[in-house]
Amino acid sequence: MKDDGKPVGLGTRLAQLGRMSDAHHGFVNTPIYRGSTVLFKTLDDLERGRARYTYGTSGTPTVESLESAWTTLTGGAGTVLCPSGLGAVAMALMATLRSGDHLLVPDSVYFPTRSFCGTLLERFGIETSYYDPLLGGRLESLVKDNTSTIFLESPGSQTFEIQDVPAITGFARRRGIKTILDNTWATPLFFPAHEHGCDLSVEAGTKYLGGHADLLLGLVSANAETWPALKRTHQSMAMLPGPEDCYLALRGMRTLHIRLREAQERGLEMARWLQTQPEVLSILHPAFPSCPGHELWKRDFKGSTGVFTIILRPGPSRRGLSNMLDHLSLFGMGYSWGGFESLIIPFDCRAYRTVTPWNPGGFALRLQIGLEDLQDLKSDLRAGLDRLSIDRA
Repeated sequence: MKDDGKPVGLGTRLAQLGRMSDAHHGFVNTPIYRGSTVLFKTLDDLERGRARYTYGTSGTPTVESLESAWTTLTGGAGTVLCPSGLGAVAMALMATLRSGDHLLVPDSVYFPTRSFCGTLLERFGIETSYYDPLLGGRLESLVKDNTSTIFLESPGSQTFEIQDVPAITGFARRRGIKTILDNTWATPLFFPAHEHGCDLSVEAGTKYLGGHADLLLGLVSANAETWPALKRTHQSMAMLPGPEDCYLALRGMRTLHIRLREAQERGLEMARWLQTQPEVLSILHPAFPSCPGHELWKRDFKGSTGVFTIILRPGPSRRGLSNMLDHLSLFGMGYSWGGFESLIIPFDCRAYRTVTPWNPGGFALRLQIGLEDLQDLKSDLRAGLDRLSIDRA
């Protein structure tokens, strides 16, 4: 990336980050480097590890391009890559925890993260306590003598509570507690996690960074204080994604700002339209005053993306819900989000929430708004809502 000391806009930065054209014969993009073994010229070079790359698990130019680009974009001191978003969550937690530690996790957390805490971490003698995501600075009252890490997810990936990240990171830093934020919904473009005091920031590059529903990837960036521990943990586990996925993520980075702006506008228009539909009880979208933590979103975030939840009015039966969802023509039922396609999934987190009761009043549906024509998407949902009344309980 060219650096003459002059400030440049976000689009310019994203177009240049991670490019090493001079090292690759002038080609614009870093090629896909596939390999495990790296050859050394001399015995002394081998014994001293005197090479830019020493083995495939220590990185390649493709991996380095993505790592350096993400580090610059997040404002961190370094980045490691993992084969999935959950892999990145696990990597961040393993970098800050040890046996006997206590971990605090929001009750609204991504369910696979909760599962990781309740299985692997528990086996290694790490205690996890769940907390109301809206506690903010009051969370300090739940800190124990052995609390080493606080995990945050803002907004929650299903119920969209916004956390008071600066309040939590403020008391955590005073008490020597590490903070990890799952920042996948907002990305560093709409929420600069390290600027708000987070030690580690996790991103599922599977979603908006990739943008096309065709890769699995996780990224963890760290501030200067936490970077050595993260790097050591990553080197010990040698958990790298494939080079093709890194290449696709770099390609997705070039248009990330454009796609996020479009996702924001489309998400807002669809949420506003759904708010007017008689079958919809409420909207859980951080930009809406009805969403828990909305004032914090206004204060801390630079934008919103295209994923939100709607709560249907009570009345329809499960069969009615099936009639709605099974026959949608544009909204697919599938996990993940951030791609070009529109998605919808029903969820009910009553079975696993342990601190904050979940009583929405009706069926909850999470929507990902893709790039289809908005009028077509509205027509698809309107027809689906009409089908809800079939076989009413």
